[in-house]
Amino acid sequence: MSRTCPVTGKKPMSGKNVSHSMRHTCRRWNVNMQTTTIVVDGKKQKIRVSAAGLRTLRKNAKAKAPVAEEAK
Repeated sequence: MSRTCPVTGKKPMSGKNVSHSMRHTCRRWNVNMQTTTIVVDGKKQKIRVSAAGLRTLRKNAKAKAPVAEEAK
């Protein structure tokens, strides 16, 4: 399964671990992928998104939600 977020496009980063003795070994920083269920065209669908992508989805869903009128 791909470790690329479909919302933000984030991918794993690579670099080096550097020990106290300055030895360099390769390492990889993976994306914080979360499995979540979203509704697309009235159907539930499971997707894997990054934590930042999940925040974006929730933010956009909140913006599109109808605003209830306040009771006076």
